Amino acid sequence: MSSNEVFDINDIKLPPFNLKKIFSIAAIAFIFLFMNSLWFTIEPEEVGVILRFGKYVRTVNPGLNFRLPMGIETVYKVPVERQLKLEFGFRTNNPGIKTTYSSRKYRDESLMLTGDLNAAEVEWIVQYRISDPYQYLFRVRHAEQTFRDINEAVMREVVGDRTVDEVLTVGRQDVATTVTLALQKLSDQYELGIKVDQVVLQDVNPPEQVKPAFNEVNEAQQEREKLINQAKSEYNKVIPKARGEAARAIESAKGYALERVNRAKGESAKFNSVFRQYSKAKEVTRYRIYLETMNKVMQNAGKKLIVDDKATGILPLFQIDKGLIK
Repeated sequence: MSSNEVFDINDIKLPPFNLKKIFSIAAIAFIFLFMNSLWFTIEPEEVGVILRFGKYVRTVNPGLNFRLPMGIETVYKVPVERQLKLEFGFRTNNPGIKTTYSSRKYRDESLMLTGDLNAAEVEWIVQYRISDPYQYLFRVRHAEQTFRDINEAVMREVVGDRTVDEVLTVGRQDVATTVTLALQKLSDQYELGIKVDQVVLQDVNPPEQVKPAFNEVNEAQQEREKLINQAKSEYNKVIPKARGEAARAIESAKGYALERVNRAKGESAKFNSVFRQYSKAKEVTRYRIYLETMNKVMQNAGKKLIVDDKATGILPLFQIDKGLIK
């Protein structure tokens, strides 16, 4: 075509318009969409809640299920077997082996006032399951947000009933248990269809502004506990020993007293026995006592010379050791 020729639109030849073919394609697409809307699949950890024209009619179990097509019945899939969780005071960006957290501080959730008028930042996780899909979807509008608000209210109430030391140290498990029970009670009361598995206190710290002062208080309390424990250790070391020695001295005195009393009773009984015999035969008893006494005395003497009191001039006959004469 040269530049001088004029273009005529009538020279363009279009293919013949096949209306029947277009209707066939549309019918096939409609039938495909119709059949596809009849069936739907529920995953193993889910159930399906069926609404017919916006009204609840039934709940279906996992697997392939049937519904009325073309928007007559609507399906809501609810993960009833999956454990869900809500985070307060922090957010997880990427869970995994190396979990990363958001750098943003959610102090509007975590900053709380304790019972002794101290501030604490409480971060926690609540793990829960959907126990009743119908209640979860239709009894309360925005059930998850309502459950989050209940969490904050209950945690603030429980923390407000305890001292900051209890919340930060020994009372953390008690706080978690109390919050779990209170959450379940309110969830049942509001008909949220939620079962609370557990509440975990992720991190509890004093606010950054007062953390140095709080650390000093903790160090002083630890030093105080250390000194008290040392004093108790010394007490337990000295006092039982002194008590043992006192008990031993008392028992020894009791034994000595018993021995003296028994000995005195024995000597008294012996004296009474001798006195009775003496009363029966005074001369014989006196002579026997004399002999017994002399027997004891003579055993302690050295060389003994026994002579008749009437004998005279016999001393030269004895060889007397000069060392005996004083």
